[in-house]
Amino acid sequence: MALNDIITRKYSYFSGVDFSNGEKKSYRSPDMLNMYKNYKESSNNAIETRPGMMKIGNLGYQIYGIFFYSISSVTSQTQILVHAGTKLYKFIPNGESTILYEGLNPNYSNGFVFDNIFFFKDGINYLEYNGTTCKPVEGTIPMTTYERTPHAVTHYDDNIDSDLIYQPINLLQPKRKNQFVSDGESNDYYLDDTNLDSPSVYVMRASINGGADLVEEIDFTVDRDKGIVTFNTIPEKDAKVVITYSKTIQGHADRVLKSNILCEFDNRIFVSGNIDYPNAVFHSEYNEPRYFSNLAYYECGVDLSEVKALIPASNSLYVLKEKDNNQSSLIILTPAISTGINGGQTKTYPPTNASVSLGCVSTGLNFRDDIVYFSRNGLEAITGNMYNEQILTHRSSNIDAKLLSETNYKKVMTCEWKNYLMCLIDSKVYLADSNAIYTNDYGKNEYEWFYWELPNNISYIREYEDNLYYGNSSGDIYVAYDGLENDGETPVTSYIVTYKDNCGYDGYTKTTNKKGAEIDLKTMSNDVIKVEVITNTKNVEIGTYSDETGHIVLKKKMKKFKNIQFKISSEKPFGIFSMVFEAFIAGYLKK
Repeated sequence: MALNDIITRKYSYFSGVDFSNGEKKSYRSPDMLNMYKNYKESSNNAIETRPGMMKIGNLGYQIYGIFFYSISSVTSQTQILVHAGTKLYKFIPNGESTILYEGLNPNYSNGFVFDNIFFFKDGINYLEYNGTTCKPVEGTIPMTTYERTPHAVTHYDDNIDSDLIYQPINLLQPKRKNQFVSDGESNDYYLDDTNLDSPSVYVMRASINGGADLVEEIDFTVDRDKGIVTFNTIPEKDAKVVITYSKTIQGHADRVLKSNILCEFDNRIFVSGNIDYPNAVFHSEYNEPRYFSNLAYYECGVDLSEVKALIPASNSLYVLKEKDNNQSSLIILTPAISTGINGGQTKTYPPTNASVSLGCVSTGLNFRDDIVYFSRNGLEAITGNMYNEQILTHRSSNIDAKLLSETNYKKVMTCEWKNYLMCLIDSKVYLADSNAIYTNDYGKNEYEWFYWELPNNISYIREYEDNLYYGNSSGDIYVAYDGLENDGETPVTSYIVTYKDNCGYDGYTKTTNKKGAEIDLKTMSNDVIKVEVITNTKNVEIGTYSDETGHIVLKKKMKKFKNIQFKISSEKPFGIFSMVFEAFIAGYLKK
């Protein structure tokens, strides 16, 4: 290289940020704010300013959940349900909202829709809402014994020692049904349990051949200590007698109610996160979100480290736990068919330890078929063979230096938006780009990332129909969608800084060519795009430009620098495709 020889540098196909201390690539930025790639547009090689935020209401208390409930596919009527403070609201944007339920847990909540009913869970309550009425879930009443004689002998075979159990106890409520076949002689019927709830808790009911309810103390009497029902009139022979009674078992309902982690898998609802059962997972019956069997639970691992995430995969449920004494932090529940106590077949989910000891510190999810979770080191992906090889791949090397320094890193909240995994921590959002995966120096795939900073004290994030919804601790609710330019009345400040470039010659000083610098822009009607130059000796503002022509020509000469960066910024939306400049060798570095 001779003095005055021209060097051409071009930055294009910008892919995200790189906050690491390692060697940088020219297509990543060491400092970028509030920008991303909008893949919905054809010009997706550009990076541009994020969507602004519009306030659509305030409920006065911290937002813990935002849910979207379509009452029916026929009317396509969608309600916005918001958990704010200790209340559940039917939220009307910029209008008068209605309180649906009071007495909620002031903590982050979950919800799902089954059979056109919205179910809500907050770690204390389990509610259902049909579009009009919100109430606690009334658990299905199981038929715990079936086809027995009045004296509690299995009807089909008197030689069988154990009773025929038809359905297990439902943890959600204390009532049970026993079905008998009358012998035409007995008026005493022996239930399958004793020490029953008093009449003040539940007045017992009975029916014969599906007829009208018979009522305690009118049609029959009850010895609750012994569990014996005595009919005033002996039921006719071969009549089907069904008796409904109640027996509360302390703590049964709390196993489900106090669980605050929820997911849907294999047509069942799985829950965990109960502080009293830290390593336990419970699940509902098939297509029965109101029925959690007392037999349908699994202890995941011998240690009591907490379950942090339930992640449905293709054929298994992944249970992620916090790290504890090098025990397995990944437990896999895989469906299996087994023989039930009544001889019939049932589906179970026996737990198996996988070869992962790096624990989960907050949460995880299935992000476009990539099973990811947050460890003490950043975002990890579960790949490879689960049982006999190293199966973790790190996914967040480019942002770890900043991500892991966040005070509330262990409280990260996630959602999927377009092709991004949005990771919210204290009003800061880290975006993993599923459309931009690269291979790192170790041959492993990682995500490219972007970084946003939101105004106010944003504490909740949710996606619906490609729009982002935010909530904060003051009860404000915002929506962000393409085309919004401001955060309320505040402009969205966005910028990109190019990587520190020595133009390929570290031991020389360089000088830019006054006529050889250009920035290609996405036209977004912005006339306040500021360009600055940062060298090892000075920072210089070159000027403010418009994107009307789709490009900017820079005519400022920078002299005798070792390395150079450009900062392009604005308080109005802008987009950038690429940048090119020319420089020449000015001489040797002198000091």
